[in-house]
Amino acid sequence: MSYRIPVVTIQLVRERTMASETKQIKCAEDAAAILMQYLQGADREHFVALTLDTKHKVTSIHTVSIGSLDASIVHPREVLKPAILGNASGVLVGHNHPSGDPTPSPEDIAVTRRLAEACKIIGIDLLDHVVVGDGRFHSLKALGYM
Repeated sequence: MSYRIPVVTIQLVRERTMASETKQIKCAEDAAAILMQYLQGADREHFVALTLDTKHKVTSIHTVSIGSLDASIVHPREVLKPAILGNASGVLVGHNHPSGDPTPSPEDIAVTRRLAEACKIIGIDLLDHVVVGDGRFHSLKALGYM
């Protein structure tokens, strides 16, 4: 009796599009504007990856994880999967704090450092990790955590 090996195809599927004034990430403010628009009204923590081309044009937005009021499980493979499939040059991650206070937690800092290591190994640039809440944001890069 022979063993049957599945033959598979892997692809990204476009679910929808989102209009945005910002098409290229030049600074943390650009990323924050996109994230605030995308995460508007979210009542739980959403961890999002923006994939970027070589000129930092946003090529896709992918919700990596939806958590609870104050936590979201994030694994580097889930962040990097859409970046690899989409041939991204870079990735920028972000999430919301439903409390409205965008101050990064120790867990936010730890996941950023873990993602930075994974991105370095894979060869995809991690540009920043932006935390948004109540019209404000913090860039972990600007704060010196990456």
